[in-house]
Amino acid sequence: MAAFQISSRRGFLVLSGMGLIMAGCSTTSVLTPTADAEDETETALPMVNTLRRNRGLSSLALDTPARKAAAYQAARMAKADEMKHLIGFGDDFGARMKKNDVVLPAAENIASGQNTVEAAVKAWIDSPKHLENMLGTYKGLGVAMARTSAGARPYWAMVLSG
Repeated sequence: MAAFQISSRRGFLVLSGMGLIMAGCSTTSVLTPTADAEDETETALPMVNTLRRNRGLSSLALDTPARKAAAYQAARMAKADEMKHLIGFGDDFGARMKKNDVVLPAAENIASGQNTVEAAVKAWIDSPKHLENMLGTYKGLGVAMARTSAGARPYWAMVLSG
């Protein structure tokens, strides 16, 4: 028999909520990266623009806020050593884009394990959902890579901006 029993649904909900709050407290440090990210936009942009031109679409431009947002996301993933769009309790894509002054609408592609920007872009092209993002009605681009603290695993982020 359990050491205590929850006497009501409300009690269960309160305890469940406390568990979520406690879990969130342990991951909030992941929201602020300390790893430096490498801006790979100038290398990725010609590849993405060739893809777009071959599909009859307009070219994207280097976009400083998208570059900043991509670097921020790549560094966050490297710090957490997890490939995820949302890291930590309360993370929000829209708020992250707004914080980095990215013009909306925006999209984000992420990848992990590719050792070159060419390999990361190819992985996104080979993925239907990521390809759809790269062929969307966006105007700006930012691409960055960051490695885990041990320097082993690369994490990639691409931000497309309106």
